[in-house]
Amino acid sequence: MAKQQKAKAKAEQAKGKAKEAAGRAVGNEGLTAEGKMEQAKGDARQAKEKTKDVTKDVFRH
Repeated sequence: MAKQQKAKAKAEQAKGKAKEAAGRAVGNEGLTAEGKMEQAKGDARQAKEKTKDVTKDVFRH
């Protein structure tokens, strides 16, 4: 499950970067903001998964 969540986080980050770039290219501030928001969502998901991994490692030892 964790691998799926990590992949989902990476996909959200990539999708957000693409939206942000497209928004900047056409001068659409809404699309740019939406892309940044999606990147932040992916970053948060990735941070959550890293925290879970660290917690698992701590309790294994």
